[in-house]
Amino acid sequence: MASGGDLALTILGFLNERPMHGYELKSRLTALTGHLRPVSDGALYPAIARLEAKGLVERHEEAGAAAARRQVLTITGTGREELLRRLREPADLDISDQTRFFALLTFLSALPDPAEQAKVLGRRLAFLEAPASFFYEGGEPVRARDEPDPYRRGMLLIARASSRAEKEWLRQRIAELNVPQ
Repeated sequence: MASGGDLALTILGFLNERPMHGYELKSRLTALTGHLRPVSDGALYPAIARLEAKGLVERHEEAGAAAARRQVLTITGTGREELLRRLREPADLDISDQTRFFALLTFLSALPDPAEQAKVLGRRLAFLEAPASFFYEGGEPVRARDEPDPYRRGMLLIARASSRAEKEWLRQRIAELNVPQ
């Protein structure tokens, strides 16, 4: 993963679902974003140690399938509070970076209040609705129809289609969350 920020969030998120040992946690992280941002042992285990040092995660031994004992990680009450805080108040980068946002989205159901979920989704929607481009000319975003390079034009067209689909889903989900329970 790109930074310790989203790695810590995903560790806390997965451990909030259930305790697990390091190998299982790494497998879950790899399945989530490993194809884009591989998680190495050199990043994962120091991140776990930092979370332990802050009292957000605990480690205990359990009997393994064979004779060897294994280390199992559990989120603490403080860790759960930190996860919920980060879900309620994501950093701007967690909203703007698609991979980080998808990591946030993976665990957003942990927020018990639908209004808080809708607020986070609303921030993402506002970000996507702001004019933007990969390329600028004279301070203005370059539109796909004005881009002569076929590969850059392809990037713009793909991004526009993806953004449309995501905005449609966000609007629908926000509307569902705002229905009185």
